[in-house]
Amino acid sequence: MAPPHSSLLEDKVDYYSPLTRDFVVYKRRWLMVFVVCVVNAANSMIWICFSPITNITTKYYHITDMQVNWLSLVYVVSSIPLGLVAAWLLDTFGLRTSIILASWLNLTGALLRSMTTLNIFPESSLYPVLLLGQFLAACGQPFIMFVPTKLAALWFPDSQRAIANTLASMANPLGILIANLLAPKLVTLPADIPKLLWVCTGAAGVGTVLATFGVCSSVPRTPPTTSAAEGTEPFFLGLKKLCKVKSYWILFMVFGAGLALFTAFTTFLEQILCPRGYSNDFAGLCGALLIACGIVGAGVAGAIVDKTKRFEEVAKGGYVAAVLACIVFTEISRYRDLEIPIAVSIGVFGFFGFGAYPVSMEMAVEVTYPVAEATSSGLLYVSGQIQSLVYMLAAQMLIQPLSPLEQSFASACYTDGNSTSNTPQDWTVPNLFLNGVMVFFVVIFLIFFRPVYHRLLAERIAEVNDILRTVVETGPVENNA
Repeated sequence: MAPPHSSLLEDKVDYYSPLTRDFVVYKRRWLMVFVVCVVNAANSMIWICFSPITNITTKYYHITDMQVNWLSLVYVVSSIPLGLVAAWLLDTFGLRTSIILASWLNLTGALLRSMTTLNIFPESSLYPVLLLGQFLAACGQPFIMFVPTKLAALWFPDSQRAIANTLASMANPLGILIANLLAPKLVTLPADIPKLLWVCTGAAGVGTVLATFGVCSSVPRTPPTTSAAEGTEPFFLGLKKLCKVKSYWILFMVFGAGLALFTAFTTFLEQILCPRGYSNDFAGLCGALLIACGIVGAGVAGAIVDKTKRFEEVAKGGYVAAVLACIVFTEISRYRDLEIPIAVSIGVFGFFGFGAYPVSMEMAVEVTYPVAEATSSGLLYVSGQIQSLVYMLAAQMLIQPLSPLEQSFASACYTDGNSTSNTPQDWTVPNLFLNGVMVFFVVIFLIFFRPVYHRLLAERIAEVNDILRTVVETGPVENNA
């Protein structure tokens, strides 16, 4: 049996289901994933590019470590109020509008940042303009970060949803990986800062072109699954239904704490390591290793979940292993000349922590169906941003001075000799605080989280009904023997 409109879709359809609902899966879905990956990666490059070179950034813009940290924190702050707006817009106007809006906010913010290197602003205005550009790009983040689960639900069959979500979601840490590798290589002196900013602008420009001309529709002509065909709840009705799902709110808190832990370590990694003599290159390498292992872990977890549907088991195992690795990192990062153990602990943290990320997003959609995907998964991200803001500010208040013995050793941190704001400090207490928060929520998750996968259940029921309907319509098969 041929799919409907086969003459038009012959070279665009991967396969066709002959069941009565006529589900079709289009090859164009992979182009959609690719565009989302480029826009998402460009956004995260803009977000984190200063963190691996905090000490050089302070010198170029004549600012403090705290002001550099705010270039990352502005992403957290802006995403909190814009999270609900992004979820509403995505559910109301669709994927295409959200992806294009995110790409143009990326490009506008990146261009404004790059203009601070052109000597067209007075020196006193450079940081405010830089922060404004960072803010505009930050406004685009929720509009692209909320896309993966909805893209997977609308364009992919249930056997590929987790891997599609993984690819689109992991583009964000991939951008962080690129920034962690590029920043220390491109920027060895303050005068090199413009090169880094224009590279980020170029990446944002590519994403804008692809989104504007490559994303032609929000939904395929024919849905790939029952849940895609049935649609989801309106935004505000979905919010009301979320309030009644206990398992979702446990996931809401645990996922938020995990994302906050990752955001904090990504932002503060250079500041944690440099007082013990670890260079910017090594901090950048650790950040890159964190992401690279994380992408591998997310791919493995996505493949396992697509095949087994064991969301709960994979997520719980990932969170436990990640927090144990983070505790190990906190302890060994207090000592010098332990590059290999530090790198291993960072890699293990990334592998298991990122493995839990897309699985948690898909699980949020499963336990809240038929609430819209952008609402359920988007609010998880908002939880992460809220907790990131709280914990990162608290962590910076808990920083302690280095002991006199530690101060007698050489550090890799830049200080200008005129200010104490960039003085190397001890991050042991902030790290223990962050670990303690995550341990608390993981224990709650292990004991109380008992999900019901409503979307999978609805799809299985629909499949059985289709088979029964086919049997009824065709009648029983006669035995001629």
